[in-house]
Amino acid sequence: MSKNSLENYAFIDGQNVNLAVRDLGWKVDWRRFRVYLKEKYRVKKAYYFIGYIEENSLLYKSLQEYGYILIFKPTFRNKEGKIKGNCDAELVLQTMIEYLNYNKALIVSGDGDFVCLINYLSEQNKLEKMLIPDKFKYSSLLRKFMRYLVFMNNLKEKLAYRKHKKERH
Repeated sequence: MSKNSLENYAFIDGQNVNLAVRDLGWKVDWRRFRVYLKEKYRVKKAYYFIGYIEENSLLYKSLQEYGYILIFKPTFRNKEGKIKGNCDAELVLQTMIEYLNYNKALIVSGDGDFVCLINYLSEQNKLEKMLIPDKFKYSSLLRKFMRYLVFMNNLKEKLAYRKHKKERH
């Protein structure tokens, strides 16, 4: 396969996106988001990194049906009872495992822990964009990559989940 025929891959920090967008007062419609990634950024594969919680199995099934490849991180409860399952290392590792298989990577997160990955990908001309959920709340470490940053704040109309009204008969 020639280098030019390769398509882009997305690597999505699920927890980061979910929490940031909810703080903005809306929820992502993951089906519409997958279509958006394909149409806007030519994303062939979309890896979604998420902590595994058994009660969320229906969500996981839906995400897979929408075309995401799920990478799970085992979770645990901290002393306050909050569920923890940071997927940063998994996202970086998968991005590098797939490195030769994509033209460019789209990283979806506002987390500064990815600075080393963003720096490397940009140096290698392998970074398409970094899609950040909230332009008002993201790591200042990412500001040096402004030409790659795209913010989801203005995508609410396109990507917000809307409950479907039941038809009356």
